[in-house]
Amino acid sequence: MPQSADSPTLVDADAQALRGLLRHQASTVTVVTASGDPAVGFTATSFTSVSLEPPVVSFCLDLRSSSWPTVSRSRHVGVHLLGHHQQDLARTFATSGVDRFAAPTRWRVGPEGVPLIEDTLAWLLCRVVERVTVGDHAIVLAEPELLQQAVVGSPLLYHRGRYAGLAEYLEPPARRAA
Repeated sequence: MPQSADSPTLVDADAQALRGLLRHQASTVTVVTASGDPAVGFTATSFTSVSLEPPVVSFCLDLRSSSWPTVSRSRHVGVHLLGHHQQDLARTFATSGVDRFAAPTRWRVGPEGVPLIEDTLAWLLCRVVERVTVGDHAIVLAEPELLQQAVVGSPLLYHRGRYAGLAEYLEPPARRAA
């Protein structure tokens, strides 16, 4: 099919092009934690539901990440959905070479020894059921065992390389008169 002059240019789907395309996808910002010596945690935007029966969620982690050796051995992890006010926390857990659990990060040791971050929009304690290596990442599949969620709050999103929040819910489109 011929392209018109105002059509976008087709490009090969290489890593750079794919990264650019994925910047258009808004993602919920999560922090994943695992117990270890020391405990580890990292910011992830790849968290998703895989199945409701049985309940299974997933997240992805770069195999070169400093958190990967601990996560690769962990039986349980914590997945924390951040609220729109937690950009600093997201940046802390996305920064290499810092103590991510030092103040001002507020956390406690939860069930199974998993670090649980305080005041997040929600958290899940998950049992890891499988790790699948694909390219330079691992897909971690986990079954939620416990969860806690706030009564109110709005999620922190990541879109086009920046943190964002939700505008108030949009009104449904007006119905046209027939």
